[in-house]
Amino acid sequence: MGRQFLAVAAVFVAVGCTGSQSDESPLSPSTSAVMASSAVAGPTVIAEDLEVPWGIAFLPDRTALIAERDSGKIRHLLPNGEVSDIGEIPGVSARGEAGLLGLAVSPTYDTDQMIYAYLTTDDDNRVVALRFDGTVLGEPDPILTGIPAGAIHDGGRIAFGPDGALYVATGEAGDKLLSQDPSSLGGKILRLDADGSIPADNPTPGSPVWSLGHRNVQGLAWDDAGRLWATEFGANTWDELNLIEPGNNYGWPYAEGSAGIDGFTDPVLQWRPSEASPSGLAFLDGSLWVAALRGERLWQIPVGADGSLGEPQSLFEGEYGRLRTVVATPDGALWFTTSNRDGRGTPAEGDDRILEIRPVP
Repeated sequence: MGRQFLAVAAVFVAVGCTGSQSDESPLSPSTSAVMASSAVAGPTVIAEDLEVPWGIAFLPDRTALIAERDSGKIRHLLPNGEVSDIGEIPGVSARGEAGLLGLAVSPTYDTDQMIYAYLTTDDDNRVVALRFDGTVLGEPDPILTGIPAGAIHDGGRIAFGPDGALYVATGEAGDKLLSQDPSSLGGKILRLDADGSIPADNPTPGSPVWSLGHRNVQGLAWDDAGRLWATEFGANTWDELNLIEPGNNYGWPYAEGSAGIDGFTDPVLQWRPSEASPSGLAFLDGSLWVAALRGERLWQIPVGADGSLGEPQSLFEGEYGRLRTVVATPDGALWFTTSNRDGRGTPAEGDDRILEIRPVP
């Protein structure tokens, strides 16, 4: 696929931490001053003929691991473009939105050779640790079990933060009130140590819950200042981009989008599901990048040093179908995946694919 240069402006709704705005509201002055990159180079095809690629994580040698949702396989993408199977995770129960989902690589992989996966079993969603020596994938060791599971709203994104803790995004599995139940692992962002123990500085002693009141979080990313951002599927009205603070309650099911309800934290950006259904999230080159499923596009949202957001850009609208995952690569590029074989898309030749772009200075 040839290289191309593009940037497409889009209408988006910025909201404050309290109160609400209609879909006709313009961007506030505090956000519009931050500008997005004017162009990107690409995309180029990195890999193709994948089966619903969901999680991507990079090893220290810059090769990539890919989790396929429905097959339960972890695949290894080498620099020459070759994709090999390194193993199938036992016990994966793929149904609806469930299956083998997020992947993460230990920040101390050079010494422990550990990787982590989020998967659905017949009974629950769970996080497992596995040893991978570059050739052979070891047996999964569950470090967190009992996350509610269903055919919908399984969350699934996992990522190590700048603090070395493992963050886990979960969904409420279709049972809305679980999001507000502090004793449930559903509808939360969780924070763990790498061995599954609970960090002493979590908001509630003895609880892995970092934030609650979420419907279905599938994107986690930290910006250069260490702020944690998360993308979240709404129901019928608003999808969300949230700035995550420990212990905060983001309102679901009593709030969808910016509701201005005391005790709940409103999203910093919201948009209609037809424009988004946001899944993967990455931070690169001063911007957040959001992969949109129903919206069939990639969103670029510039972030100021103070956390203010600029005018979003809509890229590749309708060109590649449903987009699931987006990750920043070790060499400064951005990868995003199609998700057209997930039962809700229309596969094109080569789907599902990993595509690469590079911001142009």
